[in-house]
Amino acid sequence: MRKTSIIAVILLLTVALFGCGKSTEDKGNVSDPDKAQSPKAEPATVTLGLLKLTGGSPFYIAMEKGFFKEENLDVQLKWFDASNALNVAVASNNVDVAGNGLTADLYNMIASGQKVSIVADKGKEQKGYQLSAVVVHKDSPIKTIEDLKGKKVGVTSIGSAGHYMIGNILEKHGMSMKDIELISMSSTRNQMEALKGKNVDAVMLLSSNITQTLKDGYGRVLANVADEISYQSTGIIMSPKFMANKDVAVRFMKAYIKGVRYYYDAVLVKKDGQLVKGQNYDEVVKIVAKYVELPEEIIKDSFPYMEPDGKLEVEDIKRQIDWYVKEKLMTKTLDYKEIVNTELLDEALKAVGK
Repeated sequence: MRKTSIIAVILLLTVALFGCGKSTEDKGNVSDPDKAQSPKAEPATVTLGLLKLTGGSPFYIAMEKGFFKEENLDVQLKWFDASNALNVAVASNNVDVAGNGLTADLYNMIASGQKVSIVADKGKEQKGYQLSAVVVHKDSPIKTIEDLKGKKVGVTSIGSAGHYMIGNILEKHGMSMKDIELISMSSTRNQMEALKGKNVDAVMLLSSNITQTLKDGYGRVLANVADEISYQSTGIIMSPKFMANKDVAVRFMKAYIKGVRYYYDAVLVKKDGQLVKGQNYDEVVKIVAKYVELPEEIIKDSFPYMEPDGKLEVEDIKRQIDWYVKEKLMTKTLDYKEIVNTELLDEALKAVGK
């Protein structure tokens, strides 16, 4: 009996010291290097500046689905009414990150010495999708781009994305800015009211605003920009101070990638050339409607194209700068390589995976 007891004790001690491989694996042995969890990242607050448009969809999704929280980031939204004010805010470090249009105003600011960086795609003109359009009144006799000759075309401001788009569309059709009267109208709301009242002949509008004019019954799309030209219209822009904090910036981009992929799978997938509703379509519509404060029916027809991996059309940024210089909308030229920085995106993509 004593010998048997000693053997039993020895066996119990052996199990206690070395354990049973199967049971410890089932419970997740944290001493195993392959099973160890990485330490949680340090908490950080990020201020994100946006215009209240559907183009911010991946950010709204990342907020609602907890993608920013997974990176231990407290992202605080700050709304802007105009892209120029947003550009100034990010250049002066008053916001850390901006989702905004790529305009002459932005390029001039960088050329004057501001150190902001364009780091990823946030929307582009992609054939087969609607982001921007030339919109005329439904009763207008204008049927073609050539019919715009001598007509008034409203944009938010001189040097804006709308200015760039109408200029390049005109050139495609053998015309130039000299063939139209360009009207700076300060805001999208003013553009829409002017079109409704027939005080301008055409306006350049974005996604949900296009849909609104159609739903309200006074607008008609003359031409989708994506059918006319290729254009990297918007991007994610980071302040110099935020760029210096690489760890937080990469974590922010990881959350963005998750958000833009969730968005793409829900609303941008095509089958046989036609858009099909993804599994999370209704959820995404509700999330976006909540943030932009528009009816869901407007949102459903207002989703711009975005790259699921956030890749920029870098060469197009060079073309934009060259055009703005040609049109004397930039005071001096700018090397696009100095303002585009995709290192953070590349590192985030490696971490998130395909």
